[in-house]
Amino acid sequence: MQQTTEPKTPIQPRPPQPDLAAAVSLPWHHRLNVLNVSLAVFLLMVISSAGVLRGSGRDLDYFANTRRFLANFFPPDFSVAGQTMIGLWETFQMAVMATAFAVVLSMPIAIAGARTLSPPWLVFIARMVMNGIRTIPSLIWALIAVAIVGPNTLAGVIGLTFYSIGYLGKFFSDAFESVDVDVAKALRALGARTIQAFQYGLWPHAKPLVWSYSLWMLEYNIRSAAIIGYVGAGGVGLQLYTYQEYYQWDKFATVLLFILALVSVLDLLGERVRKQIAPRAVRPS
Repeated sequence: MQQTTEPKTPIQPRPPQPDLAAAVSLPWHHRLNVLNVSLAVFLLMVISSAGVLRGSGRDLDYFANTRRFLANFFPPDFSVAGQTMIGLWETFQMAVMATAFAVVLSMPIAIAGARTLSPPWLVFIARMVMNGIRTIPSLIWALIAVAIVGPNTLAGVIGLTFYSIGYLGKFFSDAFESVDVDVAKALRALGARTIQAFQYGLWPHAKPLVWSYSLWMLEYNIRSAAIIGYVGAGGVGLQLYTYQEYYQWDKFATVLLFILALVSVLDLLGERVRKQIAPRAVRPS
């Protein structure tokens, strides 16, 4: 009876081990790469920036100030809960309107900034515009809007809209670039108009990403809208400013708790919705 022998597993060669002695003995100029140089520059920046930790220079009892602040902060004064709910609803409406305007206005800029859809010169101009808009914080946009239309909720909507255009334009253009454009090109070759090729060949694939980024922007705008009231742009931020000016920290704490609850709920719901409609979308930071 012939015996069958199982095939022997071939011996895998051991991976080469790093020569630590050779690595240590490398000349210093051989270690100059982007990683090491950037780390060294950052460490030098940290050392040179240590002076900002000196504070005001006055002899202040920071621990006593902290205890005094917390004693005034807790417990929260829930007598302003009704007024806070009204302010939160106004803040939510500002964020919704700003996000809606930004989604519409970002579309042409995003198409112009997509490398797969536009010529290089137009891509360069569109991306420079988006970078310039993103450079200005939402609080500064709100200040500009207050100077133009006065201290009201319209100023908040305008400020958040401009700030959102810079981000949504970038996100949408990245979404369009991630979509295969062969279907749209085939439709164009068959005689379809440009808008038809976009509607049926490109938009169905980009829509989940576009909507996912729009929801993220809505969450961000709700958080931002709660702050821009400090400059007179309406919403619950005006309450925060008033209570801070009069040192009513217990009422200030109530507003913060309501903002935290609203943002936490919306963030949880938005995260679940985004995972369902666009699992491959990257959460912006």
